Amino acid sequence: MDFLKRIDNYKERLKVAVDNIDPIILNEMINKILQARDEQKQIFFMGNGGSGASASHIVGDLNKGLSLGKTCGKRYRSISLVDNSPTLLSLANDVSYDDIFVEQLKNFLNEGDLVIGISGSGNSENILRAVRYAKERGNTVIGLTGFSGGKLKEEADISLHIPVDDMQIAEDAHMMIGHMIFSVLYHTDC
Repeated sequence: MDFLKRIDNYKERLKVAVDNIDPIILNEMINKILQARDEQKQIFFMGNGGSGASASHIVGDLNKGLSLGKTCGKRYRSISLVDNSPTLLSLANDVSYDDIFVEQLKNFLNEGDLVIGISGSGNSENILRAVRYAKERGNTVIGLTGFSGGKLKEEADISLHIPVDDMQIAEDAHMMIGHMIFSVLYHTDC
């Protein structure tokens, strides 16, 4: 079968999404992440499905790729709230899936920590509950969203919204944002 038109269409829609990444907001986000590192604050990431995979990937890039071998002594303290399967499953089963992230934040969140939620729709209740908890305690929240941005776009202190009605393209753009963060910070002196 010939899928060339579909392939070209996907590539064109992805190019539009990438062009919609606001460099000013991304710069603000990068500075918040750098500030958290410099102040030795924790950076919590969360998401569901592909967004959860992006959260884990970005955490790996920060904790290893941007910390290993640095001679200045400054290391990232980032945690993916999606990576502890027993905790997630027990909270989902015994409490509620809507509480899987907020309950973890109740254990670990400290003043000045940074919370980053990744949600294609921006309406994932488990992310919104964690965001609200963090904000009630005075923590900064960053949201990465797609589609219309949902509630997360409105509730995040810093909102990097990709206005695209396609989950795969939104997730692609969010992962690209993670790689942009890595690339920019990799070439930043300690």
